[in-house]
Amino acid sequence: MDIITKLKQSGLTGRSGSSFPVGLKWEMVKNAKAKEKYIVCNASEGEPYVNKDYYILKNYPEEVINGMKIAIETLKAKRAYIYINKDYYKEFGKTLKKLCIGLPIKLIEKQPGYLRGEETTILNVIEEKPPLPRIRPPFPTQEGLFKKPTLINNVETFYFVSKIVKKEYCKTKFYSIAGEVKNKGVFELPENLFINQILLQTNNKPEFDFFIQAGGGACGKILTSNELKQPLTGLGSIIVFNKKNTDVFKLMKKWAQFFNKENCDKCVPCREGLYRIEEIVNKKVITTEDKAILNELFTTIEQTSLCPLGKIASTPFKSAIEKLL
Repeated sequence: MDIITKLKQSGLTGRSGSSFPVGLKWEMVKNAKAKEKYIVCNASEGEPYVNKDYYILKNYPEEVINGMKIAIETLKAKRAYIYINKDYYKEFGKTLKKLCIGLPIKLIEKQPGYLRGEETTILNVIEEKPPLPRIRPPFPTQEGLFKKPTLINNVETFYFVSKIVKKEYCKTKFYSIAGEVKNKGVFELPENLFINQILLQTNNKPEFDFFIQAGGGACGKILTSNELKQPLTGLGSIIVFNKKNTDVFKLMKKWAQFFNKENCDKCVPCREGLYRIEEIVNKKVITTEDKAILNELFTTIEQTSLCPLGKIASTPFKSAIEKLL
């Protein structure tokens, strides 16, 4: 049985948040008609409170490199790159370079900036172009690095590719748990667990009234303690907040400042929309008129922004306003 068939049968989906079927993505690159193909391991990890890449690179770097080696051989790639968080490079760079000896894999340090972890921005950085997102289509599987078909998977995905080929895959995933909990950290658990089960199995279920931000560090949606009997989607991140002690407007202001700081200013909907969102949440009161304006802003940003940052930036605000105010 070939590798791509194994990936398809495993049901593995990408662990960057998109949940795209890994076997299908590999097949698209393999079937693309081009003499040169490339592979990128995204180890940028710029989401606040999300540190799965760090945990895997610290504990299982051999598995990640083996997953990349399998991709290189399966797709007959000319070269592969590890696009790595600058701090992670300082800590794990030497180990990764040793593991890459004899392999066509090069490490690229990621410069500070949330958007520099977006997959098409990564391509531009590797090509030494301005760190801005590209318009899609074409998608990287069709036209990526140097206009050639390119496979982009993250650290966790390559880790599990290695496990699948070794017949050691048990349908698990990594979860980052942070916030007001007893046992902060990264945990490997079954991928089909509900959120309340994850908190219980890691001894992180609070005894106080709480809510969580699920799926992403800054872009995750807000869920109340009564909404946790559902799977955890997105990046596998859970941040727990004490409902009594959390100022929702301060929290929304923090999100707004983060997205305003990290957006590239390339497209008007994102640039102007995020500014207006911050302006409204800074008022510390949201009127019926404000809600109507925000809903219009959310829709516009989601539907017309150039890159994923704008498309996901409204998620925490919408859910917080609906459930906490």
